[in-house]
Amino acid sequence: MVFSSLIFIYFFLPASLIAYFLIPSMTWKNSILLLFSLLFYSWGEPIWLTLLLFSSVLNFVVSLWMSRFRGKPQSKLALVVGIVLNLCLLMTFKYADFFVDNTNWIFGTAFTKPGITLPLGISFYTFLALSYLLDVYRGHSQVQRNLLNFMVYVSMFPHLVAGPIVRYSEIENAIHFRKTTLSLAWSGVNRFCLGLFKKVVIANTASILVEKYLDLQFLTLSSPEAWFGITLFSIQIYFDFSGYSDMAIGLGRLFGFEFHENFNHPYAATSVGDFYKRWHMSLGRFFRNYVYIPLGGNRSNQLRNIFIVWLLTGFWHGASWNFVLWGAFFGCCMILEKLLERPLQVTPRLFKHSYTLVLIVFSRAIFYYVDFEKLKSFVITLFHSEHAVSMNLKNDLVGYMFFFATAIAFCIPWNEMFTNQSKIANWSNRIYFYAAPIINLVFLALGTILLIDDTYNPFIYFRF
Repeated sequence: MVFSSLIFIYFFLPASLIAYFLIPSMTWKNSILLLFSLLFYSWGEPIWLTLLLFSSVLNFVVSLWMSRFRGKPQSKLALVVGIVLNLCLLMTFKYADFFVDNTNWIFGTAFTKPGITLPLGISFYTFLALSYLLDVYRGHSQVQRNLLNFMVYVSMFPHLVAGPIVRYSEIENAIHFRKTTLSLAWSGVNRFCLGLFKKVVIANTASILVEKYLDLQFLTLSSPEAWFGITLFSIQIYFDFSGYSDMAIGLGRLFGFEFHENFNHPYAATSVGDFYKRWHMSLGRFFRNYVYIPLGGNRSNQLRNIFIVWLLTGFWHGASWNFVLWGAFFGCCMILEKLLERPLQVTPRLFKHSYTLVLIVFSRAIFYYVDFEKLKSFVITLFHSEHAVSMNLKNDLVGYMFFFATAIAFCIPWNEMFTNQSKIANWSNRIYFYAAPIINLVFLALGTILLIDDTYNPFIYFRF
């Protein structure tokens, strides 16, 4: 089940909210939230519910083991065991085929691939568990001694399958004591409707054009059409994931939880480093806190640490060499920006913004094409093609004019352009306050209409 589905919006969500708010006791509220979360997760592939439950119990037991022997060697042993077991689960269910394929290729063997279907959300809930174990070991979080409450943290459906990656310390108090105020609930509704619009209206529309240019017309693309197609994929992946994150944040507020932001207008960035401070921020925080800083961070071997983090970031995204290449590409970009830090400080903002967008859009080709032959052919097409620009490009630029204007408007960081003290900001806040109900209805209506008529409703990050 996905948030952007009619079943979720009109049946699952209302049922979960009614059941949740009918019960006054926080213990029973957590029980209801857990019950609906497990139902949500098991909707499509119930077999993987066993893996989620196993992972939850495993990490709960390991955390109690660490807590019992805090300050002793057994505590570190428990942490190591927990990390190894979590990574083994992730490697087995996400990367087994990848390792077998490469073993056969390198050594000429003929091992049969396990053919395991990727369990939904395993990358996200594994990282949740790892962050919890590390925070408990470091003393940043208190150990959770109630299995039900711990499972609420791990399996809460607003963030279960696609993040944001929520640290336990961020919602520790809310698991035990929380209250959904009218203002919090209303902000949650606003955020959910905004995310629904971004996902269904913008991302799904972009996905139709992406398939048209990057798949169906792959062999006959001109260079402008290739850039157009990969730019559309950049639009799709941003609104797909940020829209889903908006819906997750909104749902969290409806149940009394405040999740941290996951996106902050990344296409307004003026460097690759700035871009990834704004993009999938919870994943960036995870790698910074649990990989980059322990490796030495800025203190020692900074360039090496940056490259390692980006290789791991790429590999996290999928069991394919193109993701490793994608990570290496950005590792090199980050290192170059560090080496050119002083010249970049005096470089005009427009130039920095332009080169950032070109690099980001180019990188989407590495991200999109798993097949290296297709990737090579597409990259050549980006810079040289014997095919002329077809009428398709001209027709789509005109026919989708409103779509492009809408996408650009949502990419602009209006909040950074006007301070809260300015008259424009005050007036815009007042207008939005009174217009929000109408805007929400419009977003919901448009999303519903498109979902009724459209059976193609992909979500890119389900692959990860």
